[in-house]
Amino acid sequence: MTMLLRNRAVVALGLRICSSHVTKGPLADAVKHSSDMSEFREVFSKAKHIAIITGAGVSAESGVPTFRGKNEKWRKWLSQDLATPEAFSRDPSRVWEFYHYRRELVMNKKPSAVHLALAECEVRLTKQGRSVVIITQCIDDLHRQAGSKHVLNIHGSLMETRCMSCGHVSVNKRSPICAPLKNKGDPGPDVPDAQIPVDKLPRCEERECNGLLRPNVVFFGETLDSHILTKVEKEIETCDLCLVVGTSSIVYPAAMFGPRIASRGVPVAEFNINTTPKSEYFMYHFQGPCGTTLPQALAQHESEVF
Repeated sequence: MTMLLRNRAVVALGLRICSSHVTKGPLADAVKHSSDMSEFREVFSKAKHIAIITGAGVSAESGVPTFRGKNEKWRKWLSQDLATPEAFSRDPSRVWEFYHYRRELVMNKKPSAVHLALAECEVRLTKQGRSVVIITQCIDDLHRQAGSKHVLNIHGSLMETRCMSCGHVSVNKRSPICAPLKNKGDPGPDVPDAQIPVDKLPRCEERECNGLLRPNVVFFGETLDSHILTKVEKEIETCDLCLVVGTSSIVYPAAMFGPRIASRGVPVAEFNINTTPKSEYFMYHFQGPCGTTLPQALAQHESEVF
């Protein structure tokens, strides 16, 4: 199967995978992108339905570590190898320690300039009869904390749990999520596993269930929620401007959302500290910290009326 067919299949199935392959000859022809902010601002001022795809780089500006670079490992394991159904089945205590560490970290973070700019933009444009939807790969709650209302969390939420027995999903912001996890989860390479017995890990509180809870996130190798994916497909097919913000564009199916939109002839602007495997397919690329470039791009345009 060619890389192109594989990518299309992944989008159709909603399967979450990580790939470092650079896709050649995808859904849109490569274009020479522009970094002309004034030109982008004119396009932005005319857009009625804006889709904004955000990734870990947005949360990184709030101090939330990503799966990449120096944070690639938790203890001696690759972070993305712990975020799998197989890892949770083998050692739920270890995986819960990993996610407990991430939950506690996120609870102490505040929305960045990127989160705030996106929320302000949504409020302002909604008053003008225009729409802004955020399609995020982030599993923290920072977009909503900033005030964004129209958010599609395609990879789930750290602040939710799902029962392995009855399937019940609930918001859970307890700290710690259960007593045996208190002060556990240190990421140091020499820290031993807590080896918490399964019956002492977070358990379902629905009547007469007591099933093992797991983080309500989409592990690598799992499919995205079909209801969320349906909403994403609608946004991909109807938006007239797309921004791809702070994402490495190597986690599928999200990595193909921008190129699919570009294939319709819709302007796509990428905001990132580096170029990505998908940069060449976008009309605009603005390099640098998103907290610097994005607020400028989304600020009120002189043509806006209320």
